Amino acid sequence: MAGHRVERDSMGEMTLPESALWGAQTQRAVENFPVHGPLPPGFIHAVAWIKASAAAANRQLGLLDPERADAIIGAARGIIAGEHDNQFPVDIFQTGSGTSTNMNVNEVISHLCAQQGAAVHPNDHVNLGQSSNDTIPTAIHLSAVQAVTGQLLPALQHLDAALAARQKELDQVVKTGRTHLMDAMPVTLGQEIGGWRSQLAFAVQGLRQARDGLLAIPQGGTAVGNGVNTHPDFAAIFARDLSECTGHNFEPMDTAFAGQSAIDRPLALSAALRGYAVVLMKLANDLRWMNSGPIDGLAEIQLPAVQPGSSIMPGKVNPVICESACMVSAQVMGLDQANTIAAQSGSFQLNVMLPLVAANLLDMTGMLANVSRIMADRAIAGFTVNHDRLAAAVGRNPILVTALNPVIGYEKAAEIAKQAYASGRAVLDVAADMTDLSREELARYLDPERLTRGGLQD
Repeated sequence: MAGHRVERDSMGEMTLPESALWGAQTQRAVENFPVHGPLPPGFIHAVAWIKASAAAANRQLGLLDPERADAIIGAARGIIAGEHDNQFPVDIFQTGSGTSTNMNVNEVISHLCAQQGAAVHPNDHVNLGQSSNDTIPTAIHLSAVQAVTGQLLPALQHLDAALAARQKELDQVVKTGRTHLMDAMPVTLGQEIGGWRSQLAFAVQGLRQARDGLLAIPQGGTAVGNGVNTHPDFAAIFARDLSECTGHNFEPMDTAFAGQSAIDRPLALSAALRGYAVVLMKLANDLRWMNSGPIDGLAEIQLPAVQPGSSIMPGKVNPVICESACMVSAQVMGLDQANTIAAQSGSFQLNVMLPLVAANLLDMTGMLANVSRIMADRAIAGFTVNHDRLAAAVGRNPILVTALNPVIGYEKAAEIAKQAYASGRAVLDVAADMTDLSREELARYLDPERLTRGGLQD
């Protein structure tokens, strides 16, 4: 066939494109799994990192000659640099061990080495001392650590900086607090934003802890976790080289069995990502509510107008940035549920849903990082405050009478609140009629700004 070539693997001959750097095993997977699309480049790059460090370790152990080791390392570094991203077509929904992706990388490296004049076999040399069953779990750890460290945590730092600036700016702006979506005691906008920042800080703490848990890797466990066909010192030497190359302090797991048959550590990261998604959705929905209106809603703030909101209603502007964040959050929560189900598929010595988890973790991390920066720059940094609206709403709020509880008692305060609601009068005016307190005393007790500081009123 013109433009094609024939290669052979243990199952026989396969015809594949002449230009393809992959081999027969990859081509079988391409034909077997036309389901969705390939794994993210970040995961492929992680597998290439593993191949480079494995070659370096095997060279140090005297198991791989320097010429072949250097060729493998050079080819792997080209993959890591993104030079061959179109050579990894294997679908996410493939063999549960990820063997097809492992062999895809092995075959591409072998062909790249051949182009440089080095005879490198994809199994005997590139895969030396390894199995898909320890390589793919290790690549999940590595790719997730790199994504959280390089993408998500910097994005969350950017988001927190935007929130911190608005918290400081709006710390003295008093607004009506709300519980059950109903009017409650006053707070400042700075306090409200400070609550979001505290949630964010807790989410970051969980993400860091989950990421650090992934620094223990099962590489060296090979087929079933006991390290068959690999040197006893391979795991430690490999982890040291991978750490030096990537800048992350990886170390061998106490037992590779746990890292290959179970994916508890990746699942912990998935849960931490879901936890941040919950925080992000709460923040986005609070902003949407505060922005609602602009006539018949809360209209406490006005989010930046970034695009027309309707194809039929002229002049309508919607909180689309917050809606995007909410959809990302929902998607992350759904992917976490998929990861939870996948984590239960550790049958004896191998989990058989590894590619699914690999793709989901990188998708979750990337989406959250992107939308967090968008939220910071296009929603939080630029919203304006409707000061008059806030002040008027606070002044009409009968719940301010709560401050009088220690002075006149709950029952009397409830009567005043009900009367204020029914009459539409200010609570101060009603309290002046129904108590012996002077207007000066009432004004001091009911001062909204004073009430935002908490404590007992005197």
